Amino acid sequence: MFSNIVVGTDGSDTAKMAVSLAADLAKLHNAVLHLVNASNVPAGGLGAQLAGATGVADKAVGAEVSKNVLAEAAREAEGVRVETHASVGDPADVVISVAEKVGADLIVVGSKGMHGIRRVIGSIPNTIAHQSPCNVLIVKTT
Repeated sequence: MFSNIVVGTDGSDTAKMAVSLAADLAKLHNAVLHLVNASNVPAGGLGAQLAGATGVADKAVGAEVSKNVLAEAAREAEGVRVETHASVGDPADVVISVAEKVGADLIVVGSKGMHGIRRVIGSIPNTIAHQSPCNVLIVKTT
């Protein structure tokens, strides 16, 4: 039923729950699991503090963080065909873009941010659910 499943991860415990369920579904359907991490490190932000610089160093630090987050998620998805996608930008936009690019049948996303004020002003799961080119499974992670 599913051949390409997309799941976003930032490495948090709640994202790991979504990745775990997505990996189980990929295994069940013999699907490719597309792991997505969106780095949104602004110049002069945390990346600059960590690298002691700005601009290019921020991107390099962001890319390294993305690489590590995706590598850890891929290890958790043992026994599943995995493709990783690291990009800079808004996480919801990046997940949707990857889903469109790979012809995803399903996007799996955690429910974090779907409660309280973030529910009103927008959250990653809400944005994905409303703009997705395919089915969306929202995993209860909170």
